[in-house]
Amino acid sequence: MPETWPSDLGPVICVVGARPNFMKMAPILRAFANHAPAIPTLLLHTGQHYDRDMNDRLFEDLRLPQPDINLEVGSGSHAVQTAEVMKRFEPVLDERKPSCVLVVGDVNSTLACTLVAAKKNIPVVHVEAGLRSYDRAMPEEINRVLTDQIADLLYTTERSAADNLTREGIAAERVRFVGNVMIDSLQDNRQYARSPTTTIATGGGDPALIAGPEGYGVVTLHRPSNVDTPDVLASLLGVLREISARLPLVFALHPRTRGNIERFGLQHLIDTPRMLMLPPQGYLEMLGLMADARIVLTDSGGLQEETTALGIPCLTMRENTERPITVEQGTNTMVGRDIEAIRQQTAETLAGRGKSGRVPELWDGRAAERIATDLAGWLLDRHAAGC
Repeated sequence: MPETWPSDLGPVICVVGARPNFMKMAPILRAFANHAPAIPTLLLHTGQHYDRDMNDRLFEDLRLPQPDINLEVGSGSHAVQTAEVMKRFEPVLDERKPSCVLVVGDVNSTLACTLVAAKKNIPVVHVEAGLRSYDRAMPEEINRVLTDQIADLLYTTERSAADNLTREGIAAERVRFVGNVMIDSLQDNRQYARSPTTTIATGGGDPALIAGPEGYGVVTLHRPSNVDTPDVLASLLGVLREISARLPLVFALHPRTRGNIERFGLQHLIDTPRMLMLPPQGYLEMLGLMADARIVLTDSGGLQEETTALGIPCLTMRENTERPITVEQGTNTMVGRDIEAIRQQTAETLAGRGKSGRVPELWDGRAAERIATDLAGWLLDRHAAGC
């Protein structure tokens, strides 16, 4: 390994576009900076999801540098958003001449930047490769599958991901099992997590809600399959209200969910002092809330992983998961939209029979270091070979 990075080997363009990307990219950027020699990077924010207050808070919480480039694409349909990212990303590649493009996760920005880079013969590195829900109705599944087909180097979070990639014809030499960078972020930031009582007070709630001996649960709900149909949303809110009679619930309310509750006239289902509605929370606030919760009820992918790492029982209100290791080894139980299953599994957890699980292999807080070491060697070997 040389003492300094070759001056004619361009930077790694690291792409973020939506909230989950920030938690994955923060430890990667730190690992690249700490590598010997340091790996030069450019942080590019597509602006796929952009709320100024939340964006600034996430960058501050995660100790992320401000983006070197912001494409500011904004919201839109999947087609419009993907096309706009592609149009604005291509000139960046022409100007900056990167050694590779590194993308994380499965958002539209991930696929859009992958397509542009591949068309220009610039290597693509995909972090969190090989995860599959096998539900092509999910836009994220399309993004995952296509990105993995095109990427040159694929870093996986769990061993079963390599089996998925093999079935799809992806050569084993392109795949590296490195662990989960989301857990790197969790371990890096656990000491900075916000107190739940502070979070509740700041959100306008009464901290006494969670002060009782029964503790509290945390709820997030945002997927279209759960919140865009009146009957489905009503049934889920109804069972949550029922659960809250036994266990106070802190509900971080996504704007899509809040809007549909109002549009469908379902406000009465959440109008109870035992369910506290909070606005969307920052990373450190959610980390503090989850770490002290008795149970988490969610349809989020990232929370399935974080609760497994924290040892907190999680009920996932989806019919499938792209993170099966959280069920097989972790604390996650799939309950879908089955009201009786939600009711029963919550009762089991509150009776002390919730899943305790274990932390999966290589979810040890060092995944980003392994990526930095491997990627540096891969890029330097390509450079030496004249690629």
